[in-house]
Amino acid sequence: MRKILVVDDEPVMLVLAEKILSPHYEVLTAKSGAEAIKIFETKKPDLILSDLKMPEMDGYELHRILQEKLAEPVPVIFMTADESDESESKGFALGAADYIRKPLKADILLSRVGNIVSSLEKIYSLTTAAETDPMTGILNKTASREKISALASKSPGSFLMIDLDSFKLVNDIYGHSMGDGILITLVELIKRSIDLSGGDLVGRMGGDEFVAYLQNVREEKILQEKTLFMNEELLEFAKGYLGEGMEIPLGVSVGAVFSPDEGTSFDELYNKADNALYEVKQHGKHGLSIYGVTDHSEFVEVEKLSQMRMILGERNVGEQAYFVDFENFKIIYRLLSRIASNFHRGLQLLQFVIRSEDFSAEFKEELFKSLRKSDCITQSGNKILVLFLEATQEDAEAVKDKIFSQLENFSDKVIFESEKIF
Repeated sequence: MRKILVVDDEPVMLVLAEKILSPHYEVLTAKSGAEAIKIFETKKPDLILSDLKMPEMDGYELHRILQEKLAEPVPVIFMTADESDESESKGFALGAADYIRKPLKADILLSRVGNIVSSLEKIYSLTTAAETDPMTGILNKTASREKISALASKSPGSFLMIDLDSFKLVNDIYGHSMGDGILITLVELIKRSIDLSGGDLVGRMGGDEFVAYLQNVREEKILQEKTLFMNEELLEFAKGYLGEGMEIPLGVSVGAVFSPDEGTSFDELYNKADNALYEVKQHGKHGLSIYGVTDHSEFVEVEKLSQMRMILGERNVGEQAYFVDFENFKIIYRLLSRIASNFHRGLQLLQFVIRSEDFSAEFKEELFKSLRKSDCITQSGNKILVLFLEATQEDAEAVKDKIFSQLENFSDKVIFESEKIF
């Protein structure tokens, strides 16, 4: 329910306004401008309905303090018994949202207040959509930068960079929809670890990377407890969600930095937290590192060999040859050359130079059909290279002949060479 603060030095007016508005809104009342400021700072009303002529601090001065000194863009409706146009013009010049004549009439007051509240809700809806990450419902990258910078500049605390370890394995093995469930759960765990109602912030920078700002939290022990909580709860959820046989080393690594010690701008804090996060990743993951504070000798490796195999292994292995980019092909070539030399295994290097670009797709389709999943293939410009394992020169020629039999004018469009490596 929207909050409306009514300010008037006449008790009768406060009672009347509250009677009209309370069926529709939460109504707060103040008998002076000074009292109104105190209530505003603690209750944060959505709208202020203020008398213009009050002793000590009139409505104009109250509005000026709220808009300038407190930098709060709260809409204000002025109430006055003054019939002159001058007071109305002055009020609008100062940025008043509306103007109502006394004595108050219920239908007019409700209509004016309703119009402004409706506008506020539209603005809030548009602002929320522009600032929110659509999947998780937290701040998006742009809003995180703006709001954390503003908060860190006025409130000391901890900036956290939270990264989900081994998340790609979830997407590769279980699918992206299951991966989304893990991300959403992590966000809920982060929210449970901070004080959102007290003004703490959490945002998504993209993918599986999140940031948070915790006001007045500057103790390593507290951050360690929060990191442990997220890791334990996330792993427990994942095993129930993905199955008890889940062996992915899932968890969170957290890089932290204290503000204002190490800066107050988002970029300063982010870069230093990123450095701290790198230390966690280098020393075993699933832990916390605080920039300039944490002793990294305390970290221990956590992956078991079976988990490491899962990290290293290929997912979704198909029946076709293994296609890699040229740089990786060079590494595989060098390794297989060593293996072939040491164990005297047959290894052939095949090269197909495609003369016609229009012919490339048709040729590659036939080539993949003719190769085994243990063979490795790459393309560099108009050259296609194949590492043909456990093969002889005759085997290489047989592959070429098989493709040739399926394509017309093969010899005119493709130059074929093969060479025994070992």
